[in-house]
Amino acid sequence: MPFRFGVVTLTEAPQAFVRARIRLDDAREGWGAGAELLVPKWFDKNPALSNEDNCEQLRQALRLAREAYLDGTARTAFGHFAAHLDEVFSHGARHELNRLVASFGPAQLDRAILDAFCRLQRMSFYEAIQGNLVGIKPGDIAPELDGFDMDAFLARLQPAPTIEARHTVGLLDAIAGHPRQVDDGLPESLEEVVAAYGHTWFKLKVGGNLDDDIARLIEIAAVLDACGRRYRVSLDGNEQYDSLDALRALFARMKAMPGLSRLVAAIAFIEQPINRKLALDRDVLSLARTTPVIIDESDADLDAFPRAKALGYSGVSSKMCKGLYKSIINSARCALWNRKGARYFMTAEDLTTQAGVAVQQDIALANLLGITHIERNGHHYVNGMAGLPAVEQAAFLAAHPDLYVRSHDTARLRIGNGQLAIGSLACVGFATRAEPEWAALAQMPTPSGSATQ
Repeated sequence: MPFRFGVVTLTEAPQAFVRARIRLDDAREGWGAGAELLVPKWFDKNPALSNEDNCEQLRQALRLAREAYLDGTARTAFGHFAAHLDEVFSHGARHELNRLVASFGPAQLDRAILDAFCRLQRMSFYEAIQGNLVGIKPGDIAPELDGFDMDAFLARLQPAPTIEARHTVGLLDAIAGHPRQVDDGLPESLEEVVAAYGHTWFKLKVGGNLDDDIARLIEIAAVLDACGRRYRVSLDGNEQYDSLDALRALFARMKAMPGLSRLVAAIAFIEQPINRKLALDRDVLSLARTTPVIIDESDADLDAFPRAKALGYSGVSSKMCKGLYKSIINSARCALWNRKGARYFMTAEDLTTQAGVAVQQDIALANLLGITHIERNGHHYVNGMAGLPAVEQAAFLAAHPDLYVRSHDTARLRIGNGQLAIGSLACVGFATRAEPEWAALAQMPTPSGSATQ
């Protein structure tokens, strides 16, 4: 099914799988894995770039990170991230990669390295982070955390056995009825999704056109109000607003519509409404006093969240595509800032992670950080694991029977009462007992004219 967010309607995208082999001080060696979709028009929304251009940018980010990490120096898992981040940014700039794009490379290597470390140590991702066995010492790269007791902070983190799945309603999504767009027996409209999966958390995309947004929100509210359950929503602006005035106009219209009263009351936060070129130059405090505002696309480097905080933003998203250590550092910042009675928070946003390694690692990170709901419905647009070899589907079903179910001839996420059961993610390795069928994957192409891989 097509999905429209911001400036793009997505119908296909490749997924990158990363393997890393590490050696420990005791000479033991082992492999780890990571995976992430190469999503066009999110990391770089330059309209002059094609979708394939965007994908090649992300491949280049992976190449640059690989080159940097293979410098022959022994470091902790976190130490590699901290040592090479500025290098990756500077090399990325020479290739005209913005920092959000450049971050994609180390973000994927870090997760594969951590998976290898956990497997060699026969421990779960949760245990490795709780014990800070990966050597997280953020003071040098996040100065405000100098002196912060990171070990104590990490030791207090406690994963939960379930997490709420926040269902995204895209700008092209059917709201009610059964449109028979695919007609494969699975839910297609929001109304059918609510009936089938029991969601109580929703993420609503708004497109920046006031009249269209209001009409669509009224349709959505009619479905959610009729479900008979208390619900919560977030609004995602996807950078579609150039000013707070346009956003205030949207809220003023929403508050004036009787049919939107419950939906307005259910709004938990607004995600990245202002274009990233302007977002960290504009004070949002006047809006944030009534509705928290978070950054997402503006979160391009480790300094972004503190800069956003100074402008009135209340939170930041956790996304594996931006980096697991960035999420941990930002969570520690929230804990530090909240000691004075503030209310800074993190959300878990990443619609396009696919079933398997990508979904599991992303969920595990959010879960350990205490985030209780996560945007999770790439399965609504993609037919579960249908594109994967049968033996790989069977492996994930057997290893994680709480998270997956076989239905309509393929393995897919199991959602019940709006929740994902994730107890099996507390396994040896980074949240996955199963692995991709490596032999079934194609090697990443080299750039045109290059003779190296």
